[in-house]
Formats: sequence, C-alpha cells, structure tokens
Amino acid sequence: MTLRTRRLPTGLTARAYQAGDENQVLELINADRLPGQPTCTPAMLGEAVAGRSTVDAGWWAELDPPRTEALVDQAGRVAGVVSFAARPEDKAGLILWLHGREDPAVVAALVGHALAELGRRPVVYAFEFASALTLGLEGLPVRHRPATHRALVEAGFAGRDLWRYMRRDLAGIDSAQVEGQDPVATVTPCEDPVGWRLEVRDPQGALAGEATVGEPVDGIGVLWWIEVAPPHRGWGIGRALLRQALAHLAGHGAREVILYVDDDEPPGGERDRTAANALYDAMGFTEVDRLYSYTRRR
Repeated sequence: MTLRTRRLPTGLTARAYQAGDENQVLELINADRLPGQPTCTPAMLGEAVAGRSTVDAGWWAELDPPRTEALVDQAGRVAGVVSFAARPEDKAGLILWLHGREDPAVVAALVGHALAELGRRPVVYAFEFASALTLGLEGLPVRHRPATHRALVEAGFAGRDLWRYMRRDLAGIDSAQVEGQDPVATVTPCEDPVGWRLEVRDPQGALAGEATVGEPVDGIGVLWWIEVAPPHRGWGIGRALLRQALAHLAGHGAREVILYVDDDEPPGGERDRTAANALYDAMGFTEVDRLYSYTRRR
C-alpha cells in the first residue's frame, strides 16, 4: 500500500500545537460537537493533548506521549488539528482525534500528515478509543463527520461499524412516581466511572439486575451499563431499572442522558443487542449516529 505524503492545501503549513492555539482549536472541536455531548473546555483539551482520559484510561497508558499538530494559514490561523501516537508494544500507530470543520481538503491533509509522521508501521488505527474531548465517544460519528470518514477510507483505512450512540431528554422524569411503581433499586456511589451503581435483588438476595450511571457533566448523564441476570430476564426488570436510573440522573441535575450500544454483532450472536436496542427505543432514546473505528494495514 502506498503511503500518503504530507501534501497540504495551498497556504497551509503543519507545526506543533502551541498554547496560543487553544481558543482556535476549541472552536474547531466544538464545531463538530454532537447532540448529547458537553462543550469541550480548556481542561478537557489539556487532558487530551497530554494523552490522558478517564474513559479508556488503560489504552492511553499503553501509548508513547501523543503529538498534537496544527495546520495553520499564512496569518497563523488554525485550520485543522490532529493528534497521533505510537504504541511500543505492537509498533502500531494511532490517529487519536482530528478536527477541521469537515473541510475535505483540510481533513484529508490531516490524515495524510499523521500517516507520514507515524512512518512505516505494520498497522495504523484511527478513532480506536475515547479521548478526554468527549463524554466517552469511542469512534467517529460517520453521519456527522462524512468528510473525515471519506478521507480515512481514501487513505486506505477500513472502517468498522461498532457502536450505536443514543440520547434522550429527561424533562418530566418524576423520581417519586417512578419509585412508587417499580421495585426500588439500591443505589451506591462508584468511582470508576464516577457516578452510581443501581442494583435490584430477588427475594433470596441474588443480583437480578444492575446499572451504572455517570455523574452528570454539564447537565448530561451517561448510562454506562445495564444488565439483567439471565434467570430474571423477561419480567420487566430491565425496564424498571432503566426508569430508576433515569430518575436518579434527573434528580442529580441531568437534563439529558446518553448511552452507547456495542452493536457490532448480528442477531443470534453471543453479544446480540436486539433486546437492548428494543428497550432503549421503547424508553424514548433516539439514535444520534453510528460510531466507526478504522484500521490500515501496510
């Protein structure tokens, strides 16, 4: 496979990200912000540039320090930004995140520049895990970022449709009413992720269902996990647990909630998510986008 060169649009040059670029880079990132995602802040950008994230922290710890580079015009204005890194264990390269207002020439140049800087590697991944720029967004939202998707494919990457990203408003959620009609879940704080764990147990004390929700950020809560134990499925426990999880988030200031479904296996497989998707659809969640990760092998 031919390695793309760092051909840049006329008038643009690549250089390392500088502290003075912060405001312009935040504008680029927030121009791509999805419904259900908080506005990216200087603190979030600082964590991403440093190569840290509370979500997928273990994956980030395996990387060399990332390089973040900007494409700037002759007046010094930032047209695009890309962050990439190498992983020593398998010599892979990773394009971690990039933003360029979905200008086809700019995002193609960002991808090509990152590939050239990473050099000859057996494999390069793109959008493989979540960064600190978002609230757990693991993958590229292809409907909202079509130019970036196209640039990656044209550079030789193969995309994998891995996640369903969903959201719903929490207006009108009444925690007292919910708790009056469902078995009350036990709620305990948790630290990874920061938030709460809800548990429903059967009369014998066995765990029947559990959910984990994240502490709201900028009014946005996350349903990180929900599961009903096999012997207790089909009795409405999942729906009751989800109602209480939403009510708990609303009671702690969340105005909306998001979730991610690892929806990459066909029906009948070990991780068939048909029942989960049906529950989320019935409970008022709507699909915002599909999230892709990418692989480019030499």
